[in-house]
Amino acid sequence: MPARIVILPRETAERIAAGEVVERPSSIVKELLENALDAGASEIVIELEKGGTRSVRVIDNGEGMDRVDAALAFERHATSKISVFEDLYEITSFGFRGEALPSIASVSKTEMITRKKGALSGCRIRVESGKVVENTEAGCPEGTAVSVTDIFGTVPVRRKFLKKESTEQSYCLEVITRTLLPRSRVRFRVVADGKPLLHIPATADIAERVALVLGINVKDQLLPVERVRGVVRVKGFTSRPDFTRSTSRGILCYVNGRHVKDPLISHAVMTAYRRLMEARRYPQAVLFIDLPPGDVDVNVHPAKLEVRFRNPKEVYEAVLFALAGVLATIASRVEKRSTEEPAAYADVIFPEFRGRVEEALKRYNAYGGGTAASIAETHPVWDISGETRDIPFFSSLEYLGQIENTYLIFSGSRGMVLIDQHAAHERILFEKLRAESEDGSLSSQRRLLPEIVDIPPGLASLAGDSRSLLNEMGMDIEPFGGSSIRIHSFPTLLAHLEPMSVIFDVLEEIGERGKSPDLRELREKLLTMMACKGAVKARERLTRSEAEQLCRDLDAIPFSSNCPHGRPLFIRFELKDLEKLFKRS
Repeated sequence: MPARIVILPRETAERIAAGEVVERPSSIVKELLENALDAGASEIVIELEKGGTRSVRVIDNGEGMDRVDAALAFERHATSKISVFEDLYEITSFGFRGEALPSIASVSKTEMITRKKGALSGCRIRVESGKVVENTEAGCPEGTAVSVTDIFGTVPVRRKFLKKESTEQSYCLEVITRTLLPRSRVRFRVVADGKPLLHIPATADIAERVALVLGINVKDQLLPVERVRGVVRVKGFTSRPDFTRSTSRGILCYVNGRHVKDPLISHAVMTAYRRLMEARRYPQAVLFIDLPPGDVDVNVHPAKLEVRFRNPKEVYEAVLFALAGVLATIASRVEKRSTEEPAAYADVIFPEFRGRVEEALKRYNAYGGGTAASIAETHPVWDISGETRDIPFFSSLEYLGQIENTYLIFSGSRGMVLIDQHAAHERILFEKLRAESEDGSLSSQRRLLPEIVDIPPGLASLAGDSRSLLNEMGMDIEPFGGSSIRIHSFPTLLAHLEPMSVIFDVLEEIGERGKSPDLRELREKLLTMMACKGAVKARERLTRSEAEQLCRDLDAIPFSSNCPHGRPLFIRFELKDLEKLFKRS
């Protein structure tokens, strides 16, 4: 019988392995950028065509390579960063696996032109489908230029998983900015389809770099962070509790200069904001965590996005205490204290802090979140006559007061009703926005003078491509050069909000929706997001007249049992339920 287990051909194995490193054009950008930084580049140019789906080119003025090293660079497991296994535990560079260039070359056509510093000439190497087809002498500047075309030409099925060009370009820009943000002395330019898109000069100050990369409007919302705990140093910036994002993508963490996505660090960040930020919202943070190279293992992820700490508890506490100390100084409900030990701040802000570190460590590799269960289909609420809903009923209930400035208490002839004020107002705004959007009458407020806002480049690249959709949402927005946008008008129902935070969330959602999103579903999602941001918040005091107006508005809309996210906006307690609780039945 023929053998059932066979050795895969080298070409097939390399294409499969490439999938661990090269997921999309932004993966190529990341690997080439890290190579350029490891080569000591002080200036880098990134050129993208069709959002990076047609071609990617990275040019640097680093140390370059000679002809022999350039050829070896395309061999799998070839690297200049380590020589023995133990070197893995003292890694300070970006690249060390020796798989980036061969992985890229196995799924594309790749050309490298490089010249070593001080050499009289350089060389050109062309690789197609993982095979070197040219290695010749060439005249070129010192440094290296790598061009990647026909991306996924050998595995065309992967092209089907790419999103639209503007989204892929935003992913590339996100990788570029987060990779180069901590390298403040490196100047870089981005050119898209032959047009200058981004130009970030070198700076001596990391705060200035953050402002240039994330936008001055974002920088103004950040607070400086710096704390040393044991051998761990935490430095950077974190946002005020009232400046939030809809996703965790705004949390940028760097361990020894390497951008990572670590659940332990993310958990520590979110714990620091516990009770200071509304649910399902995330801060903007840029954190640089430095510790001895031997205390962190960077060799645990093919794309080098995850790390493992020798002492995770120490890292967790360092991040938590650093942020808690900063947030305590601005939390109005916390008494400011003079102390050298930041744990005191944590104890004041988080009464339940004791034990949370140990709990987080136990869940280090098992994070996840549940969703709130929705109550069963539209439960009728009673009106004064005791009849179920055939006529308006919320306005028939008697208002009694608030619980924790969050839940409204009402009395009816058959018991008690509690209304979640945020969920109720969210549903009201959603229905108004949806009705106006569907008939094309969504009211927007024209600004006397357009407002110019700096936003992260990845989001700015989506603004122009999504302009017609944004107009439907009542937002007249246009690109204004670089990573700036100009706001001409904004929805009237949301006029009390800061436009920047709304635009952040809307553009992030558009970017996440993929290549061919269901536009109706996307509109519903965007309207839900806008309603959520515009609605009255939990722990916000309402007057009697405001609570009664909320009830009248609920009576005027359909689907008044749940908020747009599906959570119940009211709960009823019949008399028999109350009697049972008091042991009267």
